Amino acid sequence: MLKNKLPVDIVLAPEWWHKNTGIIFDRDFFFHPARRVEDEQKMEKTLYERWGRYGLGADRNHKRPEIGAVHLAAGFFISEILGCRVEYSENHPPVVSCDNRHELEIDPDGAYKTRAYQNFESLLDILKTRYGYLTGDINWGGVLNIALDIRGQQIFIDMATEDEGIQSFLDDIYQVISDFVTLVECRTKTTSISVNRVARHFTKPLLLHSECSHTMIGCEDYERYLMKYDIGWAKKNRPFGIHYCGPDPHRFAEVFAKLPALDFLDLGWGGDVALLRKHLPRTFFNIRISPVELLRMNSGEIRSAVRKLVKESGNPFLTGVCCINMDDQVTDDKIDTIFETVNELRDEMSDDL
Repeated sequence: MLKNKLPVDIVLAPEWWHKNTGIIFDRDFFFHPARRVEDEQKMEKTLYERWGRYGLGADRNHKRPEIGAVHLAAGFFISEILGCRVEYSENHPPVVSCDNRHELEIDPDGAYKTRAYQNFESLLDILKTRYGYLTGDINWGGVLNIALDIRGQQIFIDMATEDEGIQSFLDDIYQVISDFVTLVECRTKTTSISVNRVARHFTKPLLLHSECSHTMIGCEDYERYLMKYDIGWAKKNRPFGIHYCGPDPHRFAEVFAKLPALDFLDLGWGGDVALLRKHLPRTFFNIRISPVELLRMNSGEIRSAVRKLVKESGNPFLTGVCCINMDDQVTDDKIDTIFETVNELRDEMSDDL
């Protein structure tokens, strides 16, 4: 399933890109066909110039018709087509304004009639006509993430009081996501590189469901309201994975073990890797280094952290490393240390594990 053992990747925040390349993250960055291609190639060239020796920037000489920002962590589009206001700026990712909707309802059909979705369709049509094919994908978020964008914190009260409309509301969000993901995969053959770039190191397209907001709920609420969506994807879309960037993924270890399949777990900094491995012996663990902690650590501390976490995961063929959303304060040498440490571990670990 993996192209190489112990894959490693990075994602730089818009602040870094704007400072070092001048790229502007306005609406055109996401929806203007020429900007899509030009800016993504500029990113590839920049990555090659700084970290090409580690394998980054392989597409620097290609004008790829990327339909979404595959070099950013920016989940906003589904929320936008479901009615949330999104603000774009020069050097920050798009910001979704919580809609604080009073009703537990959305208009699934209306999502595909919005200006944002029509702009997206126009982008696809122009790129397909110009290049003959499409690549990349769009970060599609997750069911609870989007519910929180639409409903606000009231969604947790809905769960606590078992409001009779909540399951239908979540079902509708799930259906919009499923339809969108199917559409993207049919056109580009991927769905989740924009969720985490480690997905590109898999031989088959990985479906990666973002559960960032699950750190705010208990396992009981997950099982009652949300687990069925992961079960559905795990049965129909393999390899299937969960993106959990919070510091406590281990809280869900036993529950995740009940899923019919969990091929990939993107686990947040602070997660108990050893405990997770105990319950998920066959799951690929993508270990996330905190971009905030990275700024505070020296090279020795970075090496120790990476080595410790990889050791706790236990298998280089079921382990990856990444650092996501590093801003303009990060220095190249810290990123170098991540790559160099992983290279050392690859050499040290036996191929017959």
